[in-house]
Amino acid sequence: MALTKETKTKIIKKFARDEKDTGSPEVQIAILTEEINALTEHLNKNKQDKHSKRGLLIKVGKRRSLLNYLLKNDVKKYREVVKELGLRK
Repeated sequence: MALTKETKTKIIKKFARDEKDTGSPEVQIAILTEEINALTEHLNKNKQDKHSKRGLLIKVGKRRSLLNYLLKNDVKKYREVVKELGLRK
């Protein structure tokens, strides 16, 4: 269920502000989104896995907090990230 190193580096390169950036909100949101998608697939197959469901809810809450932070501080970047990840309809 954890992301591979290659997947993470690809996400970091796509959303990073510069080549050494790994902790900006945009990168964290993108990584969390990928983890959430993987956990969602896992939970569709394993409906009784309550521990993973709890982990999923924690990740969703963390992503929501980061999105709120980004919205407050940089609306333009927020809109770009949401559009790129397809989080809003």
